[in-house]
Amino acid sequence: MAKRRSASVDGRTSSGGGSSNIPGSGPQSDSGETTGRMIVTFRDDSIAGMKKAVTRLQNIAGISSVARTADFGPANFDMKQASTAKTFVIDELGIAIVSGDADQYAAASSAMSEDDGMVIEQEHMNFAMADLLDDDILETPSDRARNVGFVPAAAMSPEYLRGYYEAIRHLYESIRTQSGTPISALPQTGLAAAAAGIFQDTASATWGLHATGVLNSSFTGRGIKVAVLDTGLDTRHPDFQNRRIQTQSFISGETAMDVHGHGTHCTGTACGPLRPSEGPRYSVAYEADIFHGKVLSNSGSGGDGGILAAIGWAISNGCQVISMSLGREIRPGETPMVAYETAGRRALAAGSLIVAAAGNESDRPGVIKPIGSPANAASIVAVAALDQSLQAAVFSNGGLNPGGGEINLAAPGRAIRSALPLPRRYAAWSGTSMATPHVAGIAALIAQQSSAFRGLALYRELRRRAQQLSLPARDVGNGLARAI
Repeated sequence: MAKRRSASVDGRTSSGGGSSNIPGSGPQSDSGETTGRMIVTFRDDSIAGMKKAVTRLQNIAGISSVARTADFGPANFDMKQASTAKTFVIDELGIAIVSGDADQYAAASSAMSEDDGMVIEQEHMNFAMADLLDDDILETPSDRARNVGFVPAAAMSPEYLRGYYEAIRHLYESIRTQSGTPISALPQTGLAAAAAGIFQDTASATWGLHATGVLNSSFTGRGIKVAVLDTGLDTRHPDFQNRRIQTQSFISGETAMDVHGHGTHCTGTACGPLRPSEGPRYSVAYEADIFHGKVLSNSGSGGDGGILAAIGWAISNGCQVISMSLGREIRPGETPMVAYETAGRRALAAGSLIVAAAGNESDRPGVIKPIGSPANAASIVAVAALDQSLQAAVFSNGGLNPGGGEINLAAPGRAIRSALPLPRRYAAWSGTSMATPHVAGIAALIAQQSSAFRGLALYRELRRRAQQLSLPARDVGNGLARAI
């Protein structure tokens, strides 16, 4: 079969699916934990085309029970009914999630051909993309592998702090000597910040809002719908009171309440309050309408099927921005899943822009891993993480794989303060997970400015405003996402 070419947010084209539409024959199917379910993408997403494809799939695999998102409507999704059906069709995307035993899977795989108008892929598990899940845990390489770590100043040794101070002082002296700039002319945010360009949280706002120019924007996100697909949202939190919020769980047997923390943290950064109940402002689009789809379980994991269903739900609800701080690690050379490339492309056509976390498997400077799935899809915006000095965060993945696996934008992702479920209330976490909602919130501010900024046009405006950084495009793409 010839490689399919699909649209890209950066104007690039991407091949999807390797040399065959049968799972296991292409490089995209070898990595990650699989669930045993099939993800079926229909080439023809018209009603007639999908009906024909579903009938063909049923005849091959002997699958009878079918549910469709069109049966529910935007506000009446029934996860129980969807999860019990053998075939669940996401009409908004032209994608079906198919359950069955190994024999049914083998029968469908061996009988499918390009003429059937379908691509079959294995469903993988995805995970919350936070590199560190507490602001009071020491970071080591082994900690990072377990998704924890951040070294508060109080936990650093005197030797480390002394060495850090000397390095900053040396850098400052070099800058002063070369430019002749007196100390009085430098920003009064501390010698280290002035010399090294390090952003800091202030009494008024977190460092990420300072770095991205959000505080200088006159827009608020009002009238824009932002979907955050994650571990749920704690709507009891005082910072989310009196807001327009819709939640939906795509995890069977679990409500949309967040007990993990990741979803509340990411939602807070994208569209929390202007004035938190305590501490500095940490939110970007504080008047946006919030749609939270729980696609990761209380333990922080979830299958592709739930994520794709939630993308369809967000599109059917008219969400202009969809934020996904989740994914799975992939191998060098691995191609994007056809399902996510298709979902991203059909979202763009519907006026929705998907932004996703690039992943945290790197250990810079020595180890840089490729962007994970689904951010590696060409039609989805891949977001890298920056630290307070606007350098690539040590954990942030890079654009190593061709055909869609490039970084598009970068955003603050180190020591980001945001909301947590009660009783914790707040914490500073790090990860490309934390960078992604910065971009989603900024996209909402831009979308509010003009109805012309939708889908691909919205991404192009994000790219136009990005601040170029003196770093490889492999690490930061078009640069730092900026609100102005």
